[in-house]
Amino acid sequence: MILKRWLVGDPLKTAQAADQRLSKTLALAIFSSNNISSVAYATEEILLVLVLAGAAAIAWSIPVSLAILFLVLVLTISYRQIIYEYPEGGGAYTVAKANLGELPSLAAAGALMISYVVTVAVSIAAGIAALTSAIPSLFAHREALGLVTILFIVIMNLRGVRESGQFFSIPTYFAIGVLSLLVVVGVVRSLYDSKPVPPAMGLNGGLEPITLFLILRSFAVGCSAVTGMEVISNGVKAFRAPESKNAATTMIWMSIILGSLFMGVSWLAYHYGVLPKADETVVSQLARLTFGNGAAYYAVQIGTMILLILAANSAFAGFPHLASILARDGFMPHQMATFGDRLVFSNGIVILGFFACLLLVLFQGDTHALIPLYAIGVFLSFTISQSGMVHSWLRRKGKHWREKLLVNGVGAFTTGVATIIIATTKFWDGSWIVLFLVMLLIMMFRGIRSHYKAVKEQITLTRDSRPPRPRHNLILIPISGVNRSVVRAVDYARSRGGDIKALLVDVNKEETALAEIQWAQWGCGVPLIVLPSPYRSILGSIMDFIEEQRQKDPDCWITVVLPEILPARWWQNILHNQRALMLKASLLFKDRVVLTDVPYHLTR
Repeated sequence: MILKRWLVGDPLKTAQAADQRLSKTLALAIFSSNNISSVAYATEEILLVLVLAGAAAIAWSIPVSLAILFLVLVLTISYRQIIYEYPEGGGAYTVAKANLGELPSLAAAGALMISYVVTVAVSIAAGIAALTSAIPSLFAHREALGLVTILFIVIMNLRGVRESGQFFSIPTYFAIGVLSLLVVVGVVRSLYDSKPVPPAMGLNGGLEPITLFLILRSFAVGCSAVTGMEVISNGVKAFRAPESKNAATTMIWMSIILGSLFMGVSWLAYHYGVLPKADETVVSQLARLTFGNGAAYYAVQIGTMILLILAANSAFAGFPHLASILARDGFMPHQMATFGDRLVFSNGIVILGFFACLLLVLFQGDTHALIPLYAIGVFLSFTISQSGMVHSWLRRKGKHWREKLLVNGVGAFTTGVATIIIATTKFWDGSWIVLFLVMLLIMMFRGIRSHYKAVKEQITLTRDSRPPRPRHNLILIPISGVNRSVVRAVDYARSRGGDIKALLVDVNKEETALAEIQWAQWGCGVPLIVLPSPYRSILGSIMDFIEEQRQKDPDCWITVVLPEILPARWWQNILHNQRALMLKASLLFKDRVVLTDVPYHLTR
């Protein structure tokens, strides 16, 4: 408990919940880190596909980037509409649930939850990769470094939304600042640079022709730039009042920063003829061309690494909120909907951290192995949410519904195309895993909901229910001898009333005879029943006697009062038999049998 308080902090009162809400400044740092971090690799992913067609295809990077910028604009407008229409949060899940039905909503929820887990693993792996590139001796320890980093982020998020936001906002804004400096200085220099665009060295012809499918593939992989745009709509309730207005404003600023940095990097890469390298990122090449090898270059590299690592933090803002909404609707365990000591959804944070660590270990911290899992879940949720909004406007109409319908229709079409392309081109690289896991999650959601529904049906009082009539209570005290713990249990049983009997299993004639003598003195008049046990089965003999009593009187309640000695030190438990524990486990599933444990605490 002391360690927990030191790591997480003192509990917060429920009345302090409003104080934990986020300002727009802190929310931008928390919710946008994943989205804006894509600037570090989105342009590079586009170029990696286009170079397959040779130097001539590189010119398509600007039209593809503009198409993605248009998608950013469409999604921004669309998610602002979702924020205002569904202020309770939940994003794609809430939209699909209200407009498309249960199955699409659960598919959206499953896709989002998987994307959050993958986001943490990919972001941490990419950040650690940047660190190990600078310090190669750390490469062998990349998994351990990744696990420690995830653990640190989990602990910071368990300390509360506001505290984690204050801690992570400074490095996030530093990273945004140095990347903005790179783009501004680089673009200004490019405008005054009259040199023509240099040809791509070593690229005369390509392995593939320039086709529409190749361009669409580059668009699909470049769409990693828009991952994370749904996080704000999932966590509207985390904002200060007025929640929807503040969330919508933060959405605009996030999109402006993303669009500016992404297009700036794409333009500079095109202007300088920068191509992806195995040993250096595109952003690193642009920083070297813009600033040389001085302090500004290293500031960009450090800022990029920080932003990639902190991108994981936005998932810790989105996943717990989504899980809490699913739990409220009965599709996740109810514990996911309850606040922890620091007024955050602690269970969701811990579960996300656990599965992210598991994924990091399974893929050995390899960013390239994790990337194929990244985009498919996000774009599946995008497509479902946009389609849900299209259905909503067609059904409800309302003010300016045609314009809103057009925005969501374009969004549904473009994200749908991207989803199909990613699913087909990256299917055997890992997309099939995500699609398979989405189906498993849907089955899990429905299984949980079915269980809760069955529980409710069985425990709910109906109009025909009647208060139970009084029943006979048989109290049984299993003993192995006569000592202070047994006398204490007898004293408790006598205070409850009813028919009391003690049970002693005869496994040793001499010990049984001694116990009968002692019971005559200390048994307080309670009858002692000696149970024969030819095979020395203490637990079996007691369970057989209890079952016999249940069959003899079906209306009788049986209370088993269990004397239990508790050692003073935890390690001393291994020196004692565990009959009490085994008896508890056996009685738990017996109908009309109640177990009462009477502990006797040792002092040394």
